[in-house]
Amino acid sequence: MIIWGQETPRNRAPQVPAEAVQRGRAQFTQSCAFCHGPNAAGGTHGPSLIRSAVVRHDEDGSLIGAVIRQGRPEQGMPPIPLSASQVADVVAFLRSRVANADIRSASRRVGGSGDKLLVGNAEAGKAFFQGAGGCSGCHSPTGDLAGIGRKYPPADLQARLLYPPRKRATAIVTDSGGRQYRGEVALLTDYDIAIQDSDGWYHSWPRGAVTVNISDPLAAHRSLLPKYTDSDMHNMLAYLESLQ
Repeated sequence: MIIWGQETPRNRAPQVPAEAVQRGRAQFTQSCAFCHGPNAAGGTHGPSLIRSAVVRHDEDGSLIGAVIRQGRPEQGMPPIPLSASQVADVVAFLRSRVANADIRSASRRVGGSGDKLLVGNAEAGKAFFQGAGGCSGCHSPTGDLAGIGRKYPPADLQARLLYPPRKRATAIVTDSGGRQYRGEVALLTDYDIAIQDSDGWYHSWPRGAVTVNISDPLAAHRSLLPKYTDSDMHNMLAYLESLQ
């Protein structure tokens, strides 16, 4: 679910230590650049990571770390045996690349008209919203999106469309004795699950020892990001802008 009015770390430049970024760049060059390019913008064998849903929605390194350690064999990416500190440095480097890309994108729009972004077809965007995009299952133009077109300039609206503010997934974990625990997901891998409950307590288990029911409010957005065509994005922006 998009939380349109909330300020999040995505709206601010991340505080990433320069030393970690430099170490991460060196590690990325050694382990990842062959496929993803030296600046993570994509190469002949791998996609850009700057626009990756995993990178954009990563909050504490757990998403990126899981992909690095486990790989994606079905897509030709092998596991990369990096230590926790090496993974943290790569995460720092990727965050710096995303921040730099966003700053450059914003600077190109400074002084320009937001109308330059509105090149899509609002009716086509409405059709995508109600059909292939599945957006109407969670959002309503007369409910949570009412008047959204006048709340944000086109550049901000486009950013919120593609990369909505982070909201942690929640989980219900049932142990072998039938006791249930509820909280925000703090860690989720193929091997472990950890949550933080409403009282602030941290609980963790091996995945095989418990039953886990996860609710991820941004799952639909993550699944859409790699599927959007340029036309889909322009049309959706035009439709949202029309909701005055």
